[in-house]
Amino acid sequence: MKREMVKIDEEICTGCGLCVPNCHEGALQIIDGKAVLISDLMCDGLGACIGHCPEGAITIETREAEPYNEKKVMEVMVKKTRNTIIAHLLHLKEHGEDGYLSEGIEYLDKNRDSIKHNVNEIIAEVMNEKKLQHEHDHGSQGCGCQGSAPQEFKRADIMGGVALSDESELTHWPVQMHLINPNAPFFRNSDLLIAADCTAFSLGAFHTRFIKGKSVVIACPKLDQGTDIYIEKIKVLVDQAQVNTITVVIMEVPCCSGLLSMVKQAVEGATRKVPVKLVVAGVRGSILREEWV
Repeated sequence: MKREMVKIDEEICTGCGLCVPNCHEGALQIIDGKAVLISDLMCDGLGACIGHCPEGAITIETREAEPYNEKKVMEVMVKKTRNTIIAHLLHLKEHGEDGYLSEGIEYLDKNRDSIKHNVNEIIAEVMNEKKLQHEHDHGSQGCGCQGSAPQEFKRADIMGGVALSDESELTHWPVQMHLINPNAPFFRNSDLLIAADCTAFSLGAFHTRFIKGKSVVIACPKLDQGTDIYIEKIKVLVDQAQVNTITVVIMEVPCCSGLLSMVKQAVEGATRKVPVKLVVAGVRGSILREEWV
């Protein structure tokens, strides 16, 4: 499968090792003086290590890779310190990786007799979202991508700062396809809106007409790079998040039709079938076409 993975530029890497303790999953090692990703199975692709590389040798790429395996990661984690285990599980929780978090906690529960730490205390601290009272062994402050951490907010929480005449209907963050976690709770059993970036600027009533009552993802089929991962994420939204419907809003310009093609390809490759509605917006703000496809 294609997914986002850590990529290390060996020509730039100096082997300083700062990335290793800041990989929550233990996927990095220094071998022959260079940082090495030792296993696809252990890299979650969230990039916690990136901000700790002083040379900028670590990036994220989309490529064929084995699926991330939380069980394999936990086999490594439980041999480390209590705070390391907690840091790993909180890392998953902060990124909305609820499925992997459940797998990690289940592993602790099933193997508690062979784990030297107090499993009940670890689970309680993670599930209660308590902050560690001191730096954990990794010395990490998280991935540094505060803007991509999943957030869900209620209507009462949305308005703030300068009052606007029209309220936002957006109820979660992030929305850009590269940044979303398709397993985030706000996608589950929702009606999904997949909109081309420009549509919200063309249609004056975009929030009330399209966002209201839906989870939202945006993308540009022409300018975005690595769009193969978009198809994989839409498959996850269909099969695992089990969205009810998908509404695709695109502009009338030819290049925008690529977004519908991605959705169709994903839906055809998914095991579940969901209805897809197409809405085509004109550059002058009118709706030119609206139909189930």
